[in-house]
Amino acid sequence: MLYEIAKPFVMAVVRAVWRPTLSGHEHIPEQGPVILASNHLTYADTVFLPGQVRRSVHFLGKSDIFSGRSPIARLLGAMMRGLHVMPVDRSGGGAARSAIEAGLEVLGRGDVLGIYPEGTRSPDGRLHRGKTGVARFALATGAPIVPVAMVGAFEAQRGRRYLPRRHPRIHAEVGTPVHVQEVVARHPGADQAVLLRAVTDEVMDRIAEMSGQERVDEYASDVKRRLRAEQERSADPRSRRRRR
Repeated sequence: MLYEIAKPFVMAVVRAVWRPTLSGHEHIPEQGPVILASNHLTYADTVFLPGQVRRSVHFLGKSDIFSGRSPIARLLGAMMRGLHVMPVDRSGGGAARSAIEAGLEVLGRGDVLGIYPEGTRSPDGRLHRGKTGVARFALATGAPIVPVAMVGAFEAQRGRRYLPRRHPRIHAEVGTPVHVQEVVARHPGADQAVLLRAVTDEVMDRIAEMSGQERVDEYASDVKRRLRAEQERSADPRSRRRRR
């Protein structure tokens, strides 16, 4: 309910300040289960994309957002749930199963599931290796995967922690749906692992084609860990002395 009430007011402010645009909305089915698979460049993606889509979009969110015990944290958690963000533990194992179950519930109701196949925000503006959760949802439900490319978001957010700049204008391009049945037909006799990767790569190829991003065959989370390690080493006085 909060999502439907807040959306027009939030987007009125967003459109007045940032003037985001969206093209290809006709590729999103008006009814039935749909998966929106987008690149992920900034926090603003989670507002600028679903805010411009006519249907309500349900996203999976890190459980950390909902776990605080302070009054403010509890209020934030309640607001996030009201905005159709579902808490999911991303630590792996059973947590991964809970994420799949939450997504399947959304699709089972015939709703729209928003997902970022990279798993986290891109640390460098490039498009990283997609995780196969998007393919699992599609293969389990037959829902079409609609690829989305956010363009200009990384440049608008560069150097800012929260609110992006007004320029360049952020644009969302919606592509034609990827139907898993067609991908499966191109891989007769393939096992599940091969199909999961084939569907995921098809989606990432479509996103790259629309966004113009450089492709990287490495998970964004691994890149983030490496960059953090490099920063810690460069900040360590002992490492600086060794380089002298």
